[in-house]
Amino acid sequence: MKLLLRLVLAALALGLIAALAVYWLLFMPNTPDYDGFRGTKLPQGASFEVIADSLDSAGLLASPTSFEWAATLTGWGRQLKPGYYRFEGGARNWDILRKIRAGRQDPVRVTVPPGTRPGVLAAVLRRDLDVDSAAVHEALLDPTFAAELGTDAAHLFGYMRPNSFDLYWTTDARGAVQRLKEEWDRFWTEDMQRKAEALGLNRDEVVTMASIVEWEARLPEERPRIAGVYLNRLLGRTRAGRMRLQADPTVQYALMQAEGGRMRRLLFEDYGFPSPYNTYQIDGLPPGPINNPSESSVRAVLDAEEHDYLYFVATGDGTHTFSRTLREHNNAAERYRALMRERRRQQAN
Repeated sequence: MKLLLRLVLAALALGLIAALAVYWLLFMPNTPDYDGFRGTKLPQGASFEVIADSLDSAGLLASPTSFEWAATLTGWGRQLKPGYYRFEGGARNWDILRKIRAGRQDPVRVTVPPGTRPGVLAAVLRRDLDVDSAAVHEALLDPTFAAELGTDAAHLFGYMRPNSFDLYWTTDARGAVQRLKEEWDRFWTEDMQRKAEALGLNRDEVVTMASIVEWEARLPEERPRIAGVYLNRLLGRTRAGRMRLQADPTVQYALMQAEGGRMRRLLFEDYGFPSPYNTYQIDGLPPGPINNPSESSVRAVLDAEEHDYLYFVATGDGTHTFSRTLREHNNAAERYRALMRERRRQQAN
């Protein structure tokens, strides 16, 4: 009888020890002592060993061994899902494993800059999300996909809304492009639509015009005035009637598309470069936007200044001189060229 009692007590003691061990493995904090949150990205197809190493390298595991034992005990080690996960200091193995097993990702902040080109967007998404740059370009150029989003491939990039957004790290290229387009659609209001219609423009045309204003205006406060100049030319709102836009950024864009290079100083012969985007050679707007314009440039088109300026030229300090006549413009342009010649002379000395 005493032997049986000893065996029972021994079994209970072993059970208690085992229960305490399980409790320690699963429910005791297993992160280093830190304030706030730490996170890590777990790639698609990663083995448990890679996941554990990623968590450890991110400073999330006080004891990698106990984490491995907890994963084995629960059987969850082979059920962990890719994504970006953040954990507060004091998190337990149970918390970490359960969150990753359920795929309850934390979003990452993606900031899309304005006035950029598809290559920049692809680089941003590749840096912040688990996407391939080539897949971003492919999505932007797919006419079927663009049609599903309510536009065409020539205009889709213009709708990549510049702002900061929270996306999940495992969002694919098409999902990211769709999200940015949907964010742009939310930005566009019924009031904006009415203003566009009052100008005789559709939404695609507003975005295309805004992309030119975005490239031209170094100072946000000049955007409505510059937009007014281009609208005067496009719509014939002065006695001069309709004119070609003759926007230098469209020449730059055409050359960059053809040469695959960076911006350079335009030469006289460049203005004759044959391209549907060269507004010195075509009437009206180019076939699509030349960048993804900022929200302020879109508003500048819709709320453009009403004036009778038809020309503008840089002054050299980021602002522009606006002119009503070609003679005034030529005088202002000559002053700017003289300033540039003097600057080049000073730099050479």
